[in-house]
Amino acid sequence: MNTINIDEAQSQLPSLVDRAARGESFVIAKGGKPLVKVSALEAPAESSRLGFLEGEIEVPDDFDRMGEREIAALFGMSE
Repeated sequence: MNTINIDEAQSQLPSLVDRAARGESFVIAKGGKPLVKVSALEAPAESSRLGFLEGEIEVPDDFDRMGEREIAALFGMSE
């Protein structure tokens, strides 16, 4: 595992974060004394949002036609 001086870590933070996110762990040291270990988080995979309200709401059968007269009137297309 690599050890990086804190001054170097401050000047290279974006690239160090990228390296850690790719799975490379390293230690940040100050004055040769190890302070912290940096490694990627074990984040859970994102779940699908599709269907998250299933059973909570009801969509009317005429949903795709709701307000069509009012919309047509706004565009001067009334019958």
